[in-house]
Amino acid sequence: MIEKHIVLEEIDPALIYGVNNANLQMIKALFPKLRIVARGNVIRAMGDDEVLTTFENYIKQLEEHGARYNSLKEEVLLDIFNGNRPAVEREGDVIVFSVTGRPVTPRSENQLRLVKSYKENDMLFAVGPAGSGKTYTAIALAVRALKNKEVKKLILCRPAVEAGEKLGFLPGDMKDKIDPYLQPLYDALEDMIPPQKLKEFMELGIIQIAPLAFMRGRTLNDAVVILDEAQNTTIPQIKMFLTRMGMNTKMIITGDLTQIDLPSSTRSGLSHAMHILRDIKGIGIIEMNKKDIVRHKLVTKIVEAYEKEKSTNSPLMDNSAAQRELSQIYLSHAEQARNLDA
Repeated sequence: MIEKHIVLEEIDPALIYGVNNANLQMIKALFPKLRIVARGNVIRAMGDDEVLTTFENYIKQLEEHGARYNSLKEEVLLDIFNGNRPAVEREGDVIVFSVTGRPVTPRSENQLRLVKSYKENDMLFAVGPAGSGKTYTAIALAVRALKNKEVKKLILCRPAVEAGEKLGFLPGDMKDKIDPYLQPLYDALEDMIPPQKLKEFMELGIIQIAPLAFMRGRTLNDAVVILDEAQNTTIPQIKMFLTRMGMNTKMIITGDLTQIDLPSSTRSGLSHAMHILRDIKGIGIIEMNKKDIVRHKLVTKIVEAYEKEKSTNSPLMDNSAAQRELSQIYLSHAEQARNLDA
């Protein structure tokens, strides 16, 4: 009797074992001549050499399928065992599969343009309103490149600019202060990579999430690098970021030019970069709009309301106009009071 150890390296072992070890029990039933024991990410199997070879190939096929689709149903286990190709959803424009097995696909025309432009360009700017899917789509493209071994690293960063709040007053060390600003990036990653695998990637530095300032002095090779909320970068900051680009690297810069948190006297580095780099070959620019919003239907109406408010130049949004109006009211009341005294 021979014993063989199979190490699961590509996926979270829980995916193969199934809920309450349901998949593992089925695998044992499919190979009754083997004694199978699973511990962590190692499967030990004991039996005849020929059966062990078949079993090892079977587990590797399960691992490949699970890594690609983030799902292993009973039907898939049986199809692969019987030598049939598993029936999966039509891939078409699928970028990647979520941890629940749901296909992540472009949900608007401009999101599809973003996916196509990623193939054609090494640097990509994607700007649009909140909820247009620019960051989520960008991270999906990066995760796909990592899973397909097109790159060795995935680097995500954001400028640590507070939206009217003070970073220094938050409790904890630097990581504790910065993490809340990077949470949207964590959320997207957790939707596409199983928790155990994501933790491993981050511990090994394969996936890195950091503030923009931490990029200074680095050369980023063999990576997909995403700069989110780029509208809050200054011109020197975005220049510093763009010049970090190394060999076999793709950069995606996302932002919303209607949500700039910089001082009014400071020009956004994103708008400046898009203006001067627009005609350079190898750099793509995708501009999204309210039609691309894929959040709650109210988000689209909120964006429309603010756009309408801005276009009408309402005094409610103009402090100086409001102050002039209040001054006129005050002067009018004062004049009426003087007339009454007279």
